[in-house]
Amino acid sequence: MPSSTRWRKSSFSGGGDDNHCVELAVADGKVRLRESDTPATTLTTTPGRLATFIRTVKAGALDDLS
Repeated sequence: MPSSTRWRKSSFSGGGDDNHCVELAVADGKVRLRESDTPATTLTTTPGRLATFIRTVKAGALDDLS
């Protein structure tokens, strides 16, 4: 992934430079997610699959996993 990749911090992460947040970047048509305190580890998916996951979570379909 290019070093110029622009990572965006979750709006729920709060302000400041805390290293406890989810970051997201889009590169080469893929969505990349990482936790800011371990930036070398990333998850990669497609925009469609991420949208499906978010809809599933919002619908409560995974609530039984907690």
